[in-house]
Amino acid sequence: MLLHDTLGSLSGLHAVVIGRSNLVGRPVAQLLLRADCTVSITHSRTRDLPQLSREADILVVAIGKAEFARGGWIKPGATVIDVGINRVPAAAGKSRLVGDVAFAEALPVAGHLTPVPGGVGPMTVACLMFNTLQAARRASGLAVTAAD
Repeated sequence: MLLHDTLGSLSGLHAVVIGRSNLVGRPVAQLLLRADCTVSITHSRTRDLPQLSREADILVVAIGKAEFARGGWIKPGATVIDVGINRVPAAAGKSRLVGDVAFAEALPVAGHLTPVPGGVGPMTVACLMFNTLQAARRASGLAVTAAD
């Protein structure tokens, strides 16, 4: 939904998914395939991962490693979805949350970039609420609305 709202049609776009987990990587790849994207599923041991990432119109990073994907890995103007959430040390013995993408490096390069925190997480909650509402409508025999 996030990509459709931002880019419109995804048909023909090249998407690279960094992360092959059953929870995020593979389902995201399937959703992108269903939207007629050309999809490459990659992982931390993929050969020349930075070069492959630079070819992506859409880059989804869900690898579980803090700031793994660097700014130089991103095609100028690409849409970057950072699914990761990692706690790293900060000043005064505290910690802070960062994503799987080095945000400060990626921001000047990417056309669109989800922040961490505040990006994919709230979108996930909104989708869960929408699906719960749809299930309640079906159970009550009411009309189900489209997810525009």
